[in-house]
Amino acid sequence: MASVKQIQVTFDCAEPERVARFWSEVLGYEQRGSACIDPSGAGPRLYFQHVPEGKVVKNRLHLDVRVGTGLVGDERVAALESECARLVALGAVRVRLLRADGVNESCLVMQDIEGNEFCLD
Repeated sequence: MASVKQIQVTFDCAEPERVARFWSEVLGYEQRGSACIDPSGAGPRLYFQHVPEGKVVKNRLHLDVRVGTGLVGDERVAALESECARLVALGAVRVRLLRADGVNESCLVMQDIEGNEFCLD
């Protein structure tokens, strides 16, 4: 039987408190120094640790920010675009919209303020 009670997602970054502030705004989490905590206790803790090297390649792991759950077609794309506009105002970068392909629904690929990829899903 596993004894794990919680998980924490840790990001390497150049400016931990700045990145924690960004993700707190994105997710509605509370910032505590270099960490973000879900006030409801349901989501994982996000921790941002300082590393000297910059980001070089695509993430092997990324977050999906679920804003279009249950929506399809133009209604889903509109929800993604609306959230994208809010996040761009916080410093995120829009990369590209991936349209529904018959297997997967539409999602929007973005980057946070240090270039880490994430999706609006």
